[in-house]
Order: sequence, then structure tokens, then C-alpha cells
Amino acid sequence: MKLDILAIGAHPDDVELGCSATIAKEIKRGKKVGIIDLTRGELGTRGTAQTRDEEAKNAAKILGVEVRENLGFADGFFVNDKQHQLEIIKMIRKYQPEIVLCNAVEDRHIDHGKGSQLVSDACFLSGLLKIETNLDGKAQQQWRPKQVYHYIQWKHIAPDVVVDVSGFMDVKMKAVLAYNTQFYDPNSKLPETPISSKNFTDSVEYRARDLGRMIGVEHGEGFTVERYVAVNSLFDLI
Repeated sequence: MKLDILAIGAHPDDVELGCSATIAKEIKRGKKVGIIDLTRGELGTRGTAQTRDEEAKNAAKILGVEVRENLGFADGFFVNDKQHQLEIIKMIRKYQPEIVLCNAVEDRHIDHGKGSQLVSDACFLSGLLKIETNLDGKAQQQWRPKQVYHYIQWKHIAPDVVVDVSGFMDVKMKAVLAYNTQFYDPNSKLPETPISSKNFTDSVEYRARDLGRMIGVEHGEGFTVERYVAVNSLFDLI
């Protein structure tokens, strides 16, 4: 299955928090989108790997993505090395995305920055002919995405590109809140974490409103880029 967009996150819920309104918009426009989670989030204070698996499935259904896979890397301990790069290269060559969306380049959680660089490196290496990979016993063709964009997470990073996601915040918030062990629930008896407060959940909405304000729309999602954004004409820019 060839995808238009492959969104990759270090943990289940990273993609939902960082770029799911953009994903929902592109799916509405007819694009095929998939999600790859690098870990099962097993070190999270709240919930378990099993509950995160179920929550990720529910969120994927809400968004309407074509596929979601988990690579089972070690939460907190995966590294950017050949072994991990090859596993991501296999996924890139399997789905041949035009665009890859991945973690913030630098963030509070150490896995986010690590995951960002790991995926970026794998996207480059995936285009090299002399790196051979096999999936299900079949040799894969090299493939390099046209663009890699990094979504914004905990820290306030100035975006290079802001996508107008007005009209898609409801589906984003439903996908985020599908992770009911992780986020605000006034009746929950689970330990509090930096992302379990009502303030954090509210911040997802008001960050989108603030980015939307900056580009003259209701809601926006921001991304940083690795290469200059090229347009045919200044009139291509909103």
C-alpha cells in the first residue's frame, strides 16, 4: 500500500497531539495516511502498554488512517543506530510516502528529540541503493520521501510552516482523548503527570487557536522543516 503521508511518533499519542488535525484534513481531501509508533509507551506513569495499544487503535479509527503499526522499540532507551534505522527504512520503503511527519526536533521528553533525528536519518538512508532491506522475504526498492516535517510538541518552537486546520480540531481532540488513561479525567485515580492536567488538554486547543490567529484563520498546526519550502509563485502562499 502506497501512502501519501506517513506520520511517525516515538509514543502512541505523539502524532495525535502534534499533527492529527493536519492528518484529518488531508484524509478528508482524499490522501492516504498511515501512522507508525516507535514504542508502546510502556514507561508511561499512567496506563500500560496494553491500554496504550487499545487507545492507539481507537484513535486511528477516529482519524480514519489507512494503517497503524508499532515497531516495539524500547520506550526511553531506543537509540539512533543502524539496527533501529533499518527497521524504519523498511517501513518507509513499504509505504513509500511522499511526506513524513515526525517528532519535534527538541523537546521535554528525551524520546522526542531522539525519535526526530532517528526518523530523519532513516528517511535519507532509505533512498540509498546500496542499503538492502527485505520485508516478508522480498527485497525492497529504495525510497526517499520528498519532504520531512517535524511537528511541535511540549516546547514552544517557532514553526516554519503553519497549516490551516480550521474545522478539524474536533476530530483531533476526539483522537487525543481516545487516550483516556493519559489525559485529564476529573474522576481518575491515576497519578498526576505533566500531561494529565486540564491545563495541558486546554493548551492543545489554545495553541492551535494562537497559531491560527497568526495566519488569520481559526486554528493552525505548526511544523519545522529540514529544507527550504519551495513554491512556484509568491501567490502560492496564503
